Amino acid sequence: MFKHFHHPIVGPLTLNYESLTLPADPDQRLSVYTAEAGSSSEEALQLLAAWIRQPETSHGQDPDH
Repeated sequence: MFKHFHHPIVGPLTLNYESLTLPADPDQRLSVYTAEAGSSSEEALQLLAAWIRQPETSHGQDPDH
């Protein structure tokens, strides 16, 4: 199965997903979303992942000081 999303930064995403019911609590579900290898959605997710890993700096100062 797949689902379409629109992210405000990277735009449209088409992601495969699977939802699993948790045996200990059938009212809860765990959903896992993945992008198809080599797709524009995979590139967009990689861009978002890189973007959130960027260290924050304050006015060009070294973040360790």
